[in-house]
Amino acid sequence: MIQVKEFVDGDNFYAENKANEFLKGLAEEQVVNICYGSVVKSSRDGAEHQRSTILVVYKTDDK
Repeated sequence: MIQVKEFVDGDNFYAENKANEFLKGLAEEQVVNICYGSVVKSSRDGAEHQRSTILVVYKTDDK
């Protein structure tokens, strides 16, 4: 079965650390794809906040 795990944080290092921890538990042949994206949003007070996302697409033995 193909599954997707999402790691999101305002600080991309946190998402990166969580994704790396998850990947340590997978065998190399289980990893299908890894995608990264980030968006900067402005709040009403003019402050900008970055939101980063890492998606890990992987195979499991579940059918």
